[in-house]
Amino acid sequence: MSLENEKSNFIWDIIDQELKEGRVERVHTRFPPEPNGYLHIGHCKALVADFATAEKYGGLCNLRFDDTNPEKEETEYVDGIMDDIRWLGFEWNGGLYFASDYYQQCYDIAEDFIRRGLAYVDELTQEQMREYRGTLTQPGKNSPHRDRPWEESLDLFRRMKNGEFPEGSYVLRSKIDMASPNINMRDPVMYRILYKEHHRTGNDWCIYPMYDFSHPLGDAIEGITHSLCSLEYEDHRPLYDWAVENAGFREKHKDKHGYTTFGPRQIEFARLNLTRTVMSKRHLRRLVEEGYVSGWDDPRMPTLVGMRRRGYTPEAIRDFIDRVGLAKADSVVEHSLLEFCVRNDLGAKVPRVMAVLNPLKIVLNNWPSGKVDELVQENHPDHPEYGTRSVRMGQTLYIEQEDFMENPPGKFFRLKPGGEVRLKGAYIIECEEVVKTEDGRIDHLVCSVDLDSRSGSEGANRKVKGTLHWVDAATAVPFTGRLYEPLLSDPEDIDDGTDKKDFITRLNKESLTTVHGMMEPSLADAKVGDTFQFLRNGYFCKDRDSTPEMPVFNQVVGLKDSYKPN
Repeated sequence: MSLENEKSNFIWDIIDQELKEGRVERVHTRFPPEPNGYLHIGHCKALVADFATAEKYGGLCNLRFDDTNPEKEETEYVDGIMDDIRWLGFEWNGGLYFASDYYQQCYDIAEDFIRRGLAYVDELTQEQMREYRGTLTQPGKNSPHRDRPWEESLDLFRRMKNGEFPEGSYVLRSKIDMASPNINMRDPVMYRILYKEHHRTGNDWCIYPMYDFSHPLGDAIEGITHSLCSLEYEDHRPLYDWAVENAGFREKHKDKHGYTTFGPRQIEFARLNLTRTVMSKRHLRRLVEEGYVSGWDDPRMPTLVGMRRRGYTPEAIRDFIDRVGLAKADSVVEHSLLEFCVRNDLGAKVPRVMAVLNPLKIVLNNWPSGKVDELVQENHPDHPEYGTRSVRMGQTLYIEQEDFMENPPGKFFRLKPGGEVRLKGAYIIECEEVVKTEDGRIDHLVCSVDLDSRSGSEGANRKVKGTLHWVDAATAVPFTGRLYEPLLSDPEDIDDGTDKKDFITRLNKESLTTVHGMMEPSLADAKVGDTFQFLRNGYFCKDRDSTPEMPVFNQVVGLKDSYKPN
């Protein structure tokens, strides 16, 4: 969906045809999030589709918050969503709106529907309403209140608005068809009583419109031409069209910007199903509220604010959405594709440094007393313009614990007793002794160094098969590293929002591992949000939990790639 590639999709094909036929004069889309949580990667597909489509056709895209449920909506989420959209590189050139902007218009239309016999006030309980609704194979039956005089329904509706009745005692329902094969058309609820303070309107209202009523009217009022949404709304499209048509927006008219329109058209595309990722906002809220994660911005969360804190880039996320594309049929996307896009983006632009996650001490037994070497290291092998830095080397070093084995298998090219390796940008060393503690654990290694093998010198041409990263013990800075895995443990698992099996039981207990490592001193001055490739370990981003005494780095993504692009 990126404009750089100009790849077409079935939505753009539809719009091209409508422009050719004159049904649409100017393309106008909207992105309509509900402010009851933060945006996650699943929302990005719709977000990019809405904004990129408007951009492609030189049209407008509105940001409209669907704030019709005051029980869970907060201004915090409104602000966070706007920040996330701007971070991705988009701006709502059509304007900022809220469903609550149209409460009065929706109410007036509802009264008009009552007068025209298109709506009625019902007093069935929720249990009775479910019983009367029927099933997917059996038609529903009319409520005994369906044919009450419109004057009575109008009086009751106004008294609902005035706060005369308790919650759950009355609702306003559309009068459509209780025998419809589409269960969404069986007299759906339009309004319910709810005594909750709204984040914008306060206590001005105690009845609130349902999404299936307010959403199409909001689109029509704003002059939206294309309502792009995920596939689960396909069965709701007849209801969407019913509301738009009966409210008088299907006739050819001028929108508020002066452009000719026939009202909005809903087009559905496949939702994003990503393996090993919790995608249900209800489930994400539960993770936060029950303390399975530290908050909406926990780096394990698929929220944009969490990905941002972890070190993901907007370019990588947009590349991922572009590769997924828009299609009509649901499919499952491997989590490894998202990691590939992040790795692909960071690889070209972040500097390389050395950090040891699980340190093993090495003492060089033939290192000259008092000798301190200053070694020049490149910051990026493919970008000489990134410059170089000086790294100190003394008698005592740290390497990764996993880079040494006492009894290694064949073709183990890291350090072993009697074996040689090259230290990155430095010297060749040979392991001569393994020093252990009383309980048999390895305390440190004693190695000799080939002082003639210094990188850049004449003796540097001597070849050994292994090269290890390292840090100098005297100048290294301690840090906390956070290593991440996906939240769901099964590689094939997807979270579709259902509770067939409690998703909590499917959580990956190793989604977060904390290590205490040592890093080269050049990282001490890194700012929160700065990202580096820790050689041979992956990409890491400095976290806001850092203190001057203990920097914290989140692993953005590892170096190993399991995704194979076509």
